[in-house]
Amino acid sequence: MTTIGPVTLTGKYVQLEPLAPEHHDELVEAVQDGELWKLWYTRVPSPEQMRAEIERRLELQQTGYMLPFTTRRLSDGKIIGMTTYCNIDADTPRLEIGYTWNAAGAQGSGTNPDSKLLLLGHAFETLGCTAVEFHTHWMNQQSREAIARLGAKQDGVLRAHLRMPDGTVRDTVVFSIIASEWPMVKSGLEFRLNKSR
Repeated sequence: MTTIGPVTLTGKYVQLEPLAPEHHDELVEAVQDGELWKLWYTRVPSPEQMRAEIERRLELQQTGYMLPFTTRRLSDGKIIGMTTYCNIDADTPRLEIGYTWNAAGAQGSGTNPDSKLLLLGHAFETLGCTAVEFHTHWMNQQSREAIARLGAKQDGVLRAHLRMPDGTVRDTVVFSIIASEWPMVKSGLEFRLNKSR
């Protein structure tokens, strides 16, 4: 794998910037749009937890496990959420795109497919990944449908895989895109973005 480190990626609708502590206040504002932390099947930080979540992601970046981004909407310069590369395996190389959330007001606006196009393009074309994974809660139908729309294929379900903040144990649905599928997935994402407003 090409050395993976903080990078800024700019697309049609969003700019993905390396996560930094100074993003805190705008991330709190973004997460309040839709009160996303109240969805029981997600792991979105509450406003009170945001500073600790930023610190946690930056600490995991130091270990090589994660590369976190802040998502900024280009049309108005507002921060609308967070995403990451995680489970980074530099030897294979492969990684997961996860820990993603976007303000409710940004959903359905083209920002998410644009973000995924940037992350997948960098993973396959710059970092040389053989595969990129996506994980989500079995009960998060919106997320499962969004991942499938990207062109990812469902690999399976990890039963009783992860304890959630409310104490329940989730079944995790695992999807992936492999390098040979990337040109088709890229074409599909570009087509969607060209059709969007």
